[in-house]
Order: sequence, then C-alpha cells, then structure tokens
Amino acid sequence: MAARQHVTQEVTAWRPRVPGVTEVFHAHFTGYAYPMHVHDAWTLLIVDDGAVRYDLDRHEHGTPDDTVSLLPPHVPHNGSPATADGFRKRVVYLDGALLGDDLIGAAVDGPDLRDPLLRRRVGQLHASLARAGDELEAESRLTLIGERLRGLLRPRLVTQRPPDPALARSLRELLDERVADGLVLEEAARLLHAHPAHLVRAFSGAYGIAPHQYLMSRRVGRARRLLLDGVPPGETAAATGFYDQAHLTRHFRRLVGVTPGRYRVSSARYVT
Repeated sequence: MAARQHVTQEVTAWRPRVPGVTEVFHAHFTGYAYPMHVHDAWTLLIVDDGAVRYDLDRHEHGTPDDTVSLLPPHVPHNGSPATADGFRKRVVYLDGALLGDDLIGAAVDGPDLRDPLLRRRVGQLHASLARAGDELEAESRLTLIGERLRGLLRPRLVTQRPPDPALARSLRELLDERVADGLVLEEAARLLHAHPAHLVRAFSGAYGIAPHQYLMSRRVGRARRLLLDGVPPGETAAATGFYDQAHLTRHFRRLVGVTPGRYRVSSARYVT
C-alpha cells in the first residue's frame, strides 16, 4: 500500500492600505491542486520555492523562481505543484486601476515574464506590504511595477522624459508639509497633476532618494529632536507619523544605528 502523501496548507492573507491592492496572499502548499477558477482582479505571482504548473486559456504554463506570472482577471486557470515538495508563493491581487483591460490579451498570450528587475521589484513590494506604516513605499514600488508590466506587455519605443526639477521640488514641499500626516502617492499625483511613476522618477532623479525614503528621513529627524527633549519613544512615534513604536524603532535603527530608547537614554547623561 502506497504511503499517504503529506499535505501542507499554510496561508497568510491580508488587505493592506495601499490603493490598487485588493489582497496580499502568501501560501505554502504540498499535495494540493487548485481547480479551474477565475479572479475578478489581476494576479501578480512569484514563487520562492518549488514551482507551480497551471493551465490558462487551455495552455500549460510554469513558474520557476526567476519568473513573475501575471494572470489576468476573468480568465479561467488552475494550479498544482510541479515538484514533490510543493511550492511557496507570494501573490498580490490588483484591481483595474493599475492595469487596464486592454492588456488582458497580451497577458493571456504570455503570462510568465522572465525579467530580473521586475522579479526584484515584486519581492521588494511584498516586503513593504508586510510592514504596517510603509504604505507610501509600497505604493511607490507598485507604481513602478505597473509601469514595467505595461512596458513588457506592450513593447514599444519609450521616449525618456527629461528631468523635471520643478516637479521634484513641488513633491518635496508637499512631503515637508505632510511629515506627520503622511501622503499617498495617488493624492500627490492628483495634487501635482502628474503620473505617479513620473513623480517617483522625477524625485529620485533630482534628490537621489525615493519619496518614501525622504519622508522617513524627515520623520526620524523629528523623532530625534523629540527624544532629545525627553519624550518617550511611544509618544514620539505618534507625534511624528509612525504607525506605532515598532515602526519608529525599525526606521530609527536603520538610519541612526541604535533604537530610539537607547538614543534617548544616551542623551540624558548630558542634561544638567
């Protein structure tokens, strides 16, 4: 009698506060196969371990670990492990705001995209989506992913836009006004009458830093001043726009090298 195959089904799912993302889904499956089904959203899929075999529009496809798969909405597909050890995957479901219906045909014809830059960006997106308080970073990364996907699905000569220092300066001023309150990229694009991807590129080109990195730097700068004034880290986090104290600690340690608590204690010895 054959040994019964071990079945693993580990799932984590959540809905982040990021425009355009309807769900984030991380899963580890062995011995499980999806039946034919459809989604009403775009499925942006990467596989970290193993591989998935699936049928889309009656054609078989696969997902090695250097591939980004983009499955369009309303098109039936299934999915099953391509190896005995199953697979680990990370999925972002996207509404139609990022990718239009005009790209569905191209995605059906070529859903598996071998593009190292896109693969790296999708991985970075997942990392930022997993951190509460880093929604601006996630939104910035998502808009560049959308631009990359459109370019891959609609190959064409792309004319590089010239530098736009005035737009970069306007975005910096807007970020300076919203250090504590925060800003979503969609709102910035609307206020400055520019495409989100162009906003990110203009700012990064002008200042050598992404908008979300600039905002976090400003927040940490304010946090340092409050901590030196003796304000506890929890109150400092709330006053400077961080999601919570853990969010402050993560970014503070990255930029300053120590935790807010140690930074605050170190300053006390100089107070007379």
